[in-house]
Amino acid sequence: MKRIFIAARGNPEGMAELFRKELPSHEVFTQQPQPGDAPVPYIVVGRPTPGVIASVPGLELVLSLNAGIEHLLASGEVPDHLPIVRLVDDGLADGMSDWVLAHALSWHRNLGLYAQLQAKREWAPQAEKLARERVVTVLGAGALGAQVASHFVRFGFQTRVWSRSGRAVDGATSFAGRPNLQQAASGADILVNLLPLTSETANVVDAALLGALAPGAFFINGARGGHVVDADLIKALDSGQLSGAALDVFRTEPLPSDDPLWSHPKVLLSPHVAAPTHAHTAVAEMAENIRRFERGEKLPHLVDRTLGY
Repeated sequence: MKRIFIAARGNPEGMAELFRKELPSHEVFTQQPQPGDAPVPYIVVGRPTPGVIASVPGLELVLSLNAGIEHLLASGEVPDHLPIVRLVDDGLADGMSDWVLAHALSWHRNLGLYAQLQAKREWAPQAEKLARERVVTVLGAGALGAQVASHFVRFGFQTRVWSRSGRAVDGATSFAGRPNLQQAASGADILVNLLPLTSETANVVDAALLGALAPGAFFINGARGGHVVDADLIKALDSGQLSGAALDVFRTEPLPSDDPLWSHPKVLLSPHVAAPTHAHTAVAEMAENIRRFERGEKLPHLVDRTLGY
């Protein structure tokens, strides 16, 4: 009987029970393996404490509870020969799409501004635009970025997608590589960041990129805090180059209480909840990956260490 170790925070026993239903022929447990224990081919991890992965005997596959895995690579605990599978499931992509579209449409139709006017009892209709009159640029064309971009296309926005590879998204204009980044963002009304965090994408949202957007643009970040130069973001908000920003991720989490982003009047914060892991859909996807692995099939969303995602 092959063993699965659930090294997750929150409710590991609940997740273990879901795995037992999906894979009744496997032993699923949540307690740290001890020296001399039987081999454990599979580990399910989110952001494990140091030493957890390295102490597991006989590992063959690491199953991440997150789409982003930079923390696993940075720790140095996962040997180069050990495959890591990112979590990409319908629940994750649907959650991110909900969050991004909610913020984008709210800004597009001035709902935040009307809430402020309501608080002051002011009747002040604002100029409105149609979706087809807006340009949206999505950074990232992976499982999350491609789905979000597809939603913008369906809503009628002029949609652009920028990525390393230039992956196509039906109905959107694709841009590839760093030399075309400024062109992808030029004149955009909404900028959405859904990139993986790598050495090449760190600090990609800087003064130059924000300055390429249309004056008064809106920025949405659901990827990682390390993509954004915070000082440049705040300057763009203060100058009016950005009319607002919706931020779910930060360089330090939880966000320190003295961080200026907390009190900035043009910033909407959420505590890294844009695309929470939904246990039932996540376990179904990870269990299927274990079945694929045991059948000797190619695994989807396998981490390429040379790319960092």
